[in-house]
Amino acid sequence: MKKLTIAMENYLEAIFLLSTDEKGARVSDIAEMLRVTKASTNSAMSTLSEKGLIVNEKYKEVFLTPAGRKLAEFTSKKHKIIEKFFTQVLKIDEAIANKDACEIEHVISSESISAMEKFLSDFIEKNTPK
Repeated sequence: MKKLTIAMENYLEAIFLLSTDEKGARVSDIAEMLRVTKASTNSAMSTLSEKGLIVNEKYKEVFLTPAGRKLAEFTSKKHKIIEKFFTQVLKIDEAIANKDACEIEHVISSESISAMEKFLSDFIEKNTPK
């Protein structure tokens, strides 16, 4: 599959964050979370459905497919690692760290994320009182 656009990754991540095991995400909640229109959200849902990343029946909740969940989990994980690095290591304000992490998560390599994750683990271990 061709790489998703930043917007499509954001939609997947929103669905992931708004869903539970039993319940999917509502289009209106996705639109509200991403601060976009319901029409834009519906259009994105069609695209993600065509790519096999979501199950989207008209007037029903949106569910991630296994492939969609895998991509959404990875994007969410990258976001959390970057945000944690910014707040705990660099001491950046949480709001700024969250905004920046949302931008960076789409372009950062897996290698850089792995290195950042390892650094964080070592940093927290060294700086946690024993």
